[in-house]
Amino acid sequence: MIIDTLDNIALYTHLSPRIAAALKHLADTDFSKLEVGSYELDGKDLFVIVNDYQTKPKENQPFEVHRRYIDVQFVVSGEEEFGYLPLKDQLPSKPYHDKHDYAEFDYEPNQADAAFIPLKAGMFALFFPQDIHMPGTGSTPTQVRKVVIKVKV
Repeated sequence: MIIDTLDNIALYTHLSPRIAAALKHLADTDFSKLEVGSYELDGKDLFVIVNDYQTKPKENQPFEVHRRYIDVQFVVSGEEEFGYLPLKDQLPSKPYHDKHDYAEFDYEPNQADAAFIPLKAGMFALFFPQDIHMPGTGSTPTQVRKVVIKVKV
């Protein structure tokens, strides 16, 4: 997992050409003017999802993990928390769903390994296949506009 701001994207463009393209797209696009929805940058290898939503309490949300895609999540406006767990030794509550590329993991409030980290406007997080994450949470409902770029592994 990586968390940073767009000011530092040059530190991460060496990770892969697709990650570099995703970060460049974040830096070059005014997402406040785009409609909610999905659009392709490079077919199924690189695509964008623009969402507007209110954060939800973490106690009501599952963790998730992906096998085929890296998530590049960028908060355009608002603020949320995301949960993070390393995948090692975790057992899914719902098995991997191949068509939608995810497995779910229940949140246990006493889960010592879980960390909840604020993600503010202008910040991005990269979640790799070994990173279990719970996006879109907050103790108080907050309106968020977030962009998720799915980067094929």
